[in-house]
Amino acid sequence: MNEINVAAIASQVAWLAFGLGIVFGAVAQRTHFCTMGAIGDIVNYGAWDRMRQWLLAIAVAIIGTNLLAYAGLIDLSKSLYTAPRLMWLAYLVGGCLFGFGMVLASGCGSKTLVRIGSGNLKSLVVFIVLGLSAFMTLRGILALPRVNVIEAFSTTLPTAQDLPSIIAGKFGDKSLLQIVVAGVISLLLALFVLASRSFRTAENLFAGITVGLIIVAAWYVSGHIGYIAEDPNTLQEAFIATNSGKMESFSFVAPYANTLDLLMMWTDTSKTVSFGIAAALGVITGSMLVALAMRTFRWEGFGSIEDTANHLIGAVMMGFGGVTALGCTIGQGLSGLSTLALGSFMTFGAIICGAVAALKYQTWRMEQSI
Repeated sequence: MNEINVAAIASQVAWLAFGLGIVFGAVAQRTHFCTMGAIGDIVNYGAWDRMRQWLLAIAVAIIGTNLLAYAGLIDLSKSLYTAPRLMWLAYLVGGCLFGFGMVLASGCGSKTLVRIGSGNLKSLVVFIVLGLSAFMTLRGILALPRVNVIEAFSTTLPTAQDLPSIIAGKFGDKSLLQIVVAGVISLLLALFVLASRSFRTAENLFAGITVGLIIVAAWYVSGHIGYIAEDPNTLQEAFIATNSGKMESFSFVAPYANTLDLLMMWTDTSKTVSFGIAAALGVITGSMLVALAMRTFRWEGFGSIEDTANHLIGAVMMGFGGVTALGCTIGQGLSGLSTLALGSFMTFGAIICGAVAALKYQTWRMEQSI
């Protein structure tokens, strides 16, 4: 039997995550793919094109991810999102806080990385503060209300919380249901998206399809290439180079905390570049390459004290909310939804509600200042 080279697998997973991050950052910079912007366009202008980009990405991610699972290449029951414990209050509270915070901070976790790549110093500050807030929510003082209060309100389901498992609990044959449910949801989303003539441009289609495929590819890298049935060090199955110890796709909250942890504890040999850290650094790199190529790279700082305060408060809300909800607009709104997890649908709705409330608040503030 061949000896497993864990270090080589970890390096491969990290480099592939970095490469996928570069593609994500480049696409987001070039096409203006932005989940907060998608909600803002609807609320402020009644424009749905960027929301349709997001929905198309969700459709592609759902069908692609579930095809991987159906083929036996990945096991979605080993992701963070499909656990039987349905932490409904955490999804709702965390999602609303994240949605409100991302509006105050001018973008979600992924958009913050994209903006850093284009020279936005405000987003660099958001990165640091969001990372600190996320770290405190994961392991510090903010973990106390998260674990002891918010997560106490939960329900344990008799099956995993993904829709195929829930339905299979009543009718059986999950493998067939996985394809049927994923196919129906993806088809309905695609029909809604493509019904708009104004959306059917090469740029919009490219953005939605490419981002969706990146999520699928990330699952494959982490859940297949990075999977070993028996770690020679622990003699247990493992997903190499993930901070959670589970199969991961793209998410941009906890990786902020893990990046700061790595930088501060660099000489600790137990700290390494993980899947999430590599992906985040890749997004910055891809965004910067496109910004430089298109000559749109510009240094940008805070415009006022209120601007500074909004970004700081928003970053803290995103850090706490994202960890509490187990993900952000990408983590839950794409990666989580691709697993068809019930909690991801709840978080998706909560993030939109929080963002809409923040946009209405900003409009009210502007009206008061006139």
